[in-house]
Amino acid sequence: MSLPDYIHSPTVAAQALGFGDPATAGIVPAIHPSTTYERGADNTLLSGRLYSRADNPNYEPPEAVLTRLEAGAATAVFSSGMSAATAVFMALKPGDHVLVPKVIYWALRAWLLGWATDWGLRVESVDTTDPAAVEGSVRRGQTKLIWIETPANPTLVVSDIEALAEVAHRAGALLAVDSTFATPVHSLPLLLGADLVMHSATKYLNGHSDVIAGTVTTREEDAFWGRIIAVRSQAGTVLGPFEAWLLLRGMRTLFVRVAAQSRAAMRIAEHFEGHSGVEAVLYPGLTSFPGHRVAARQMQGGFGGMLSLRVAGGAPGALSALGRLRIWKRATSLGGVESLVEHRASVEGPQSATPADLLRLSVGLEDADDLIRDLEQALK
Repeated sequence: MSLPDYIHSPTVAAQALGFGDPATAGIVPAIHPSTTYERGADNTLLSGRLYSRADNPNYEPPEAVLTRLEAGAATAVFSSGMSAATAVFMALKPGDHVLVPKVIYWALRAWLLGWATDWGLRVESVDTTDPAAVEGSVRRGQTKLIWIETPANPTLVVSDIEALAEVAHRAGALLAVDSTFATPVHSLPLLLGADLVMHSATKYLNGHSDVIAGTVTTREEDAFWGRIIAVRSQAGTVLGPFEAWLLLRGMRTLFVRVAAQSRAAMRIAEHFEGHSGVEAVLYPGLTSFPGHRVAARQMQGGFGGMLSLRVAGGAPGALSALGRLRIWKRATSLGGVESLVEHRASVEGPQSATPADLLRLSVGLEDADDLIRDLEQALK
């Protein structure tokens, strides 16, 4: 079944672009576990497929849906968010200079300052919320990639995609955006000038805390994109067929889930702004948040389901409140239907730059009043 060109993104997601099972007329695609594909008597590939590491049919529906949602040219699914992110850096060459945020997902920071640096990338951290600082850090002829997160994990700081795309392109570099927190529901980095957009699809794209996956979408199918695809195949960082099927299943409810989570996150942020038990609420939807004006310009329909609270009383106050929560689940990750809370400094360890009083909240689909009451009794 083909869908008309005029359909909107929620329809694209809900109908998964019309993908189904042509063999049975099922409205849900089949799972294809085969690892290899048969050749005919003349030694040609009967289906055009060679080996599942590059050619599994279950990759194609989620890739096509996300390409359409992101207004891109192509998408690749990966075995995790980390494998998707690192594939972009591994497509560079030793000696290339890259700029990354000072506020960045801690596991990626560890990889960049460890393996990537040892391999030969020259990695420099910069405040990506300040385009002038980024431009001042660019090395002409050497900087090949600027990588940003917006909103960033876990302080929700916001970087100006359009301004940084201009900085990158003036320098002959690419701009890659980790848009995991924003999702294509609220932000379309490629339309703002970014060259690549990455998601930890484990989070909102899947949305049910039962799949580890990652994605990269490109604005152009150029030579650099070819290198990313080669890294995926050659390094074997591929998604299993069942996981790809589950990812597509989750993406079909993406717009209704994220819209509800964003509304609840806004209510929670507004409720606790100025609360006696909270030093600061970090949420781009609040007009008092430093990055609000940029977020309002480049995010549509909401500001996402993530927020952080800086709890009064420092680390002891934050950990004490964490222990009293009864509805919020104390667990790593985000973007699922259940609300999660995490003391990031504890998870990240002694090298963490995350404030010790910070609790990161992933708002799920529970009743917002229940979530607020649970936080109220925990912050007493």
